[in-house]
Amino acid sequence: MQPRDLPPDADDGLDARKAAILKAVVEEYVETAQPVGSQTIARAGMLDVSSATVRNEMTVLEREGYLVQPHTSAGRVPTDRGYRFFVDHFIEQGALPVSQRRAVSDFFASAHAALEDLLNETSQLLAHVSRHAAVVVGPQADTAHVRSVQLVLLQPRVVLVVCVLSNGSVEKNVAHLEEDVDEAQVAAASEALERQLRGAAWTTLPEPGPAGDPQIDALVGLAHGALQQRAAGDPEPLFVGGASRLAAEQSAFPTAERAARLLEMLEHQVVVVSLVRELLDRGLAVSIGSENTIDELRDCSIVVAPYEVDGRPAGVVGVLGPTRMDYRHALAAVAAVSQQLGRHLS
Repeated sequence: MQPRDLPPDADDGLDARKAAILKAVVEEYVETAQPVGSQTIARAGMLDVSSATVRNEMTVLEREGYLVQPHTSAGRVPTDRGYRFFVDHFIEQGALPVSQRRAVSDFFASAHAALEDLLNETSQLLAHVSRHAAVVVGPQADTAHVRSVQLVLLQPRVVLVVCVLSNGSVEKNVAHLEEDVDEAQVAAASEALERQLRGAAWTTLPEPGPAGDPQIDALVGLAHGALQQRAAGDPEPLFVGGASRLAAEQSAFPTAERAARLLEMLEHQVVVVSLVRELLDRGLAVSIGSENTIDELRDCSIVVAPYEVDGRPAGVVGVLGPTRMDYRHALAAVAAVSQQLGRHLS
């Protein structure tokens, strides 16, 4: 991940020693979940300085808003500003451990499910690999085009309209007819729709032209209307994997109530989809604590990445967890899954 400018009110002028101490505090706190003291940093041997020097520098870092001391006699923990400096200056795009890379590759190599099932299983995979709750937002409808259309006669006056899209989605709707139709008429209408809609944008389906037979034209019109109705009411699907991990991470949140409110928020599809798209629009791969605009997320960090289908941005994958997360691992997990998902759908 390329370093990103700090927010305008942040001072990027940490000297090398303060930056190294901040890095050590973040890494130690992420690993142990315990406030970090100056002696711990000094004993680690990464800096050739005394614990007194480390303590003085930590005091400066606290004064400048990068660290905080939860209790008078305790060590320090990173603030949101401290995590932001760490993410922007000390994390480059890394790779997952070999075993996890293999697990991701094997999953997509053997994945043959319908789109919704695939995205749901992908969210579970990402939650397992990242060890945090995961979200997968399905491809936007306005980026898809029609690959094929087929009509299936269910009853003499009931036809199932099936449309396969370029993003892998299979859209279905039922058309109810006023008169009986036979298999030959359904086949002719299916052929006409296939010929006229193949390659068309899913959200702006063109009006079908006449086929020359009033009954077939009526059937084509009803099927076209059923597809338009489906396209108009087709929200971006959201899949949440590993939500129970948030409950297991309750101790990392200020209160259990905050974790419970977060779990409740994940059930609101429109809110979560809007949130992850807003992060990408702001150019953020990582949003930390107070940087989040939604109150329930002020104790969380979100790591997101888009995935592309046929070279075009389609959807989003991401992980959500406490601010005390392993950002390097989370970024690697999100990057690996987004790349593999995009390749699979393409």
